[in-house]
Amino acid sequence: MGVKEEKVIAAEIVIVGAGIAGLATAVGLYRSGLRSLVLESSDDLRASGVGFTTWTNGWRALDALGIGDSLRSQHIRIQGLVTVSTELGVRTSLIPYVTKESDEHEVRGLKRKVLLETLAKELPKDSIRFSSRLVSIEDSGHFKLLHLADGSIIKAKAVIGCDGVNSAVASWLGFSKPAFAGRSAIRGYHVFEGAHGFEPTSMLFSGHGVRYGFVPLDDSSNYWFVAFRPSAKEHNEVEENPVKMKEFVLNNLGKVPDEIRNVFASTREDDIICSPLRYRHPLEILFGNVSKDNVCVVGDAFHPMTPDLGQGACSALEDAVVLARCLGEAYSGRSEADKQRTAEEAEYERIRMAFKKYAKERKWRGADLVATAHFLGTIHQSNNKAIGFIRDRILAPFLAAALIKKTRFDCGQLKTV
Repeated sequence: MGVKEEKVIAAEIVIVGAGIAGLATAVGLYRSGLRSLVLESSDDLRASGVGFTTWTNGWRALDALGIGDSLRSQHIRIQGLVTVSTELGVRTSLIPYVTKESDEHEVRGLKRKVLLETLAKELPKDSIRFSSRLVSIEDSGHFKLLHLADGSIIKAKAVIGCDGVNSAVASWLGFSKPAFAGRSAIRGYHVFEGAHGFEPTSMLFSGHGVRYGFVPLDDSSNYWFVAFRPSAKEHNEVEENPVKMKEFVLNNLGKVPDEIRNVFASTREDDIICSPLRYRHPLEILFGNVSKDNVCVVGDAFHPMTPDLGQGACSALEDAVVLARCLGEAYSGRSEADKQRTAEEAEYERIRMAFKKYAKERKWRGADLVATAHFLGTIHQSNNKAIGFIRDRILAPFLAAALIKKTRFDCGQLKTV
């Protein structure tokens, strides 16, 4: 299909999606000396939403992107993790993150809005093109033509898909739609009129097929989540109605102290959202096309996972740093083989090999996180009484330790310019 040149907008590196993965990748590239254009389908920065736990590996990535200290000053450090059985009404494990002997784990609840706005401020003006929904991708020699919903066409040397679970870029690469995990999650964000008075500790509750928790974000706010297996009726009634969501949550908290119940009860309906949980099969991550030619995927477009490890955002930040480093190294060097190619061919080949290197480095990590999260979620939300007994009486410390183990990963640094 021919395209008139006057209709085409030329761009070096195009990132599809201005969420956490897309903006973090753009910042990583910019710190590596590479400009990019970020396409966002919405009319403005999608800074709505709640919070998420940022583990040690996530903070290492944020430091590599140069924004760690700014975010630390706005969020309290979490001192430990407490798990509780709502069937037994007792604590089943306690894992300290900070002790006199060790300061190994850095964990904080992070506001999504604050992170997105901080990342966006790091980018040059006009780096983000809003109201730009990708419709299709077309080959054009060593370039890709990105057809947008408004009729615009962008000619890109490199395309990075950061467009989430329902990624158009992942679909172009041949990935199937992420599978429904059989569970949904309700998430909320609550701001107190004064100090909330909670200890800086994360709490996870499990029992009767429901798993939930809450994390302090600062001295006056926290975020919470509830993961559950919806029946057909709950799917239709709960997932589209914040009032029903809140009612469902309060009816399924089990045996918990009143001060914790009040956190959920006092959350405004406007600050509650619900979404089905989806994941990509680990084997598809290992053997699918994470990259092809001059196209690759990052974050949820690459390895969507259930939230049972709390690693969705952290792993996206890792992806961003690794990809920026691979592309930065590719652009800074010139091989002997490049001398035998035209400038256009040489640049295409450098991008292709950088994406291939990134995919090789990240696919095992992504598959491991997806598989572990799915396993933990299955155990934590089992309705089987025997599994519940073993989980609460025997496995709780080991399951919590498995969660912590995944946070020790270090994505490395960027060579900034």
